[in-house]
Amino acid sequence: MTQAYFVTGTDTEIGKTTIAAGLLHAARQQGLSTAAAKPVASGCMRTADGLRNDDALALLAQCSLPLRYDEVNPLAFEPAIAPHLAAREVGVKLDVASLLPPVRAILAKGADFSLVEGAGGWRVPLAGEENLSDLAMALGIPVILVVGVRLGCINHALLSAEAIERDGLRLAGWVANIVEPKTSRLEDNLATLSERLPAPCLGRVPHLGKATAAAVAEHLNLELLADW
Repeated sequence: MTQAYFVTGTDTEIGKTTIAAGLLHAARQQGLSTAAAKPVASGCMRTADGLRNDDALALLAQCSLPLRYDEVNPLAFEPAIAPHLAAREVGVKLDVASLLPPVRAILAKGADFSLVEGAGGWRVPLAGEENLSDLAMALGIPVILVVGVRLGCINHALLSAEAIERDGLRLAGWVANIVEPKTSRLEDNLATLSERLPAPCLGRVPHLGKATAAAVAEHLNLELLADW
């Protein structure tokens, strides 16, 4: 049975892609085929092959299916700014209608385990009144929330979970990514998150010196997704 999840975060720069790559690696270790999509990315590098985004490349590296870069990341923008602003600067209309077909094409490839990674948090704007959360709603797949554990993360995590539920999607699990290991009362914060978030914790990833997908995967448990 194929599984597909939308990966979002409590904020930007909290290791969302690091965790997503770890989840894909963990799936591959279980013998599952993998695919991923990063439908829109800003902060891309100019290369001989075109614009390339580090996050999309990290996801592509963990896909067992033979995917092209442009399939994984169909919309790439150079400035490291909010995607809707980057799109506006180059005259591209960034909306659900343009993002949905390439993402559905990835999911239609039928990998055992597929991830669609958003940009930043749950309410990232697109064109007009649309948000990236509208793409997740159109896909209708469960959500995995990456919680960047630092001061203030409880509020961000609970608000994100409430918004996901209010939008009619299921929070399938969450991952505690310790971005600030010296967070005061770390264990108490993690306990509060576990008590209040309405989904299982798929893992607690410590602050790693080299956060490779393989290193992150050691701290994740995909079995909890299947049991939820």
